[in-house]
Amino acid sequence: MKVSVPSPLYSYTGQLREVEASGASVAELLWDLDRQFPGIRFRMIDEQDRLRPHMRIFVNRVETRRLDVALAGSEEIQILQALSGG
Repeated sequence: MKVSVPSPLYSYTGQLREVEASGASVAELLWDLDRQFPGIRFRMIDEQDRLRPHMRIFVNRVETRRLDVALAGSEEIQILQALSGG
């Protein structure tokens, strides 16, 4: 599957904006990303195995906060990271 990566995570992907990953669920897809790009999963998932509050994952342009969402293999995945400051 094609996975769009947010610019704050480019340092993990070697500056690639889009990468390929696989998995039967969002959770498995994130583990595959971490296998290819060590450390990237921790930037998205916290110690309780939940999506960090500032991260957004879209499957075929529909946001999900659940990691158990099933994937068929042809989905388009977008990962976005909210920016904050003041």
